[in-house]
Parts: sequence; C-alpha cells; structure tokens
Amino acid sequence: MKKLLFSVAIAIFSNTLSYSQGCSDAGVCSIGHSFQTSEKEFKNGIEIGSIFGAGEADVTYFSPYITYTRTVNERLSLSSKITYSVANGSFGKRGALGDGYLIGNYNWNKKTKTQWSTLLGFKIPFTSSNQKINGFSLPLDYQSSLGTFDLIVGANLNYKKWDFNTGIQIPVFNNNKNSYFKEFSDTNDFPSTNLFERKSDALFRTTYTIQTTNKKFTFKPNVLFIYHLGEDNFENAFGKRETIIGSDGLTINGNLIGAYRINSKNSLELSLATPFVVRTIRPDGLTREFTAGLIYKISF
Repeated sequence: MKKLLFSVAIAIFSNTLSYSQGCSDAGVCSIGHSFQTSEKEFKNGIEIGSIFGAGEADVTYFSPYITYTRTVNERLSLSSKITYSVANGSFGKRGALGDGYLIGNYNWNKKTKTQWSTLLGFKIPFTSSNQKINGFSLPLDYQSSLGTFDLIVGANLNYKKWDFNTGIQIPVFNNNKNSYFKEFSDTNDFPSTNLFERKSDALFRTTYTIQTTNKKFTFKPNVLFIYHLGEDNFENAFGKRETIIGSDGLTINGNLIGAYRINSKNSLELSLATPFVVRTIRPDGLTREFTAGLIYKISF
C-alpha cells in the first residue's frame, strides 16, 4: 500500500514539473466535491480552502473560498460557495471576488453496491471580467471571473471504492465586458479577449478511494477529462466577432487528494493537480501548470 501511494505521488509531482499548460476550468472541474455532503450525524458543513496555482507566462494565483453545505435530509443537500482570486504577474497584481455557486445534490435509492446521485447548480459572477490596473485592460488570466451566469448539471455513480461522475457547465447569460487586445499590448503571451464569449464544458471524472484501517487518512487519486465543446470568440477592433481557432478540445488532469480526519467534526485536506493533455489555445485564462490546495472542513 505504501509503495502504491508513493508511486502515485511521484507521478503527480513529476508531471507537475513536465507540463506547462492547462489545469483549471470554469467551475465544473470541482464538481466531484459537490456530491460530498457533511457527516451523516451532522446537518451542517463549512469548508474553508485556498488554492495556489501557476498559470500562463509568469502569472501566479492565490484563490481562497468558503463553502456552506446544509443537509436537508438523507436524500437532499444544498450548498453555496463564494470564491476570491488574486493574480500576480508582469501586468501587476489584482484581486477581486470571483463567483458564487448555488448547488443542490440529490441521492437516489441506494442499491446493494451502487449509489446514484445527481446535482443541479448555478454559477453567478461577481464581476464583468474587466478588472484593470492603472486604467489598462487585463487579459482573462488576471480576471477573477469569466463574467458568465452558468448552469451546472451532473451525475455521480458510487460503486464500492470507485466514483464516476460526469457533468456539463453551460453559459446561459454572458456579462463578460473584457476589453483586452493583444495588439495594444507589449506581449504576445495572451490572446485578444475583447467582449469574450465562452462555450460549454463537459466533464468525466473517475476517483478511487483508499482509507487506512483506522480511517484517519483518506487518499483519492483521480483523473479528469474536460472537453470544451466549441471554439470561443471575441469582438475584434473592427467590431466583428472572430473565432479563436484551437480553443475547443480536450484537457486531461491528474489529481491527488489526501485527507486527515482530526475527529468526527474536523478534517484537513490537501489537493495537488496537474495537466496531462491540454487544448491548443486557452484564451479563458484558466490554464494552470499545477494547483495545490489546502482545505479545512468542519461539521456541526
């Protein structure tokens, strides 16, 4: 068992050093957490976390968030989440509120070895994705939100120690007012994203759960497949919509989650992720070389 866990960790870290594109997404990437409710004997759960990531060019990210989950009954749970993001790079440093999430999770009748659950959620942006530094427009890599109101739908199948979940995130209303043109910048690191319009994302994740005998430690290696369902577009300097060639396609992320159960109410979680396969171009600014997250959970 120790050799297996060590091998998984080495694989994750070696890929962190080897790959230089893609790791995050518009929200659907964390869909697996939405299927997890607080401990059965408690009705409420609070999760406080912070994610550190390295993105395109020299941009680094510090992204704290807080989540509250209310277990209504053994079938239904409701959760809300608020995010914040600080981006730091050659353009400067900019921090702002990101998005709010409202998600409902429903557990269906459990069979002998399987448990199905489904979720329905909404993402609400707190900005129009046009934050500036000293009056200068910033690429989406520096924005804390994409400025879209999104619908999130998902399903999860639990079979013994395996979880298989799938979902789709659909931009329903676009309030993106970004005004960045690479032609007016002194770098080609970021594509033009003036009045950016983003397509939907579809996700499939498979997770295997490993627990120590005393259940103090839990390890969850998992692989995520995210497919961007179309090419994004923006409005060029002549006022015409222009497609961003190569912005659709597949991203594959590797993720390792380790959790320590302090007691029945409290736990700590460490998450490490890195990409294996990326899209040709990622104008949405969600590219990460790697992410590392530290999370504290309390149930009451």
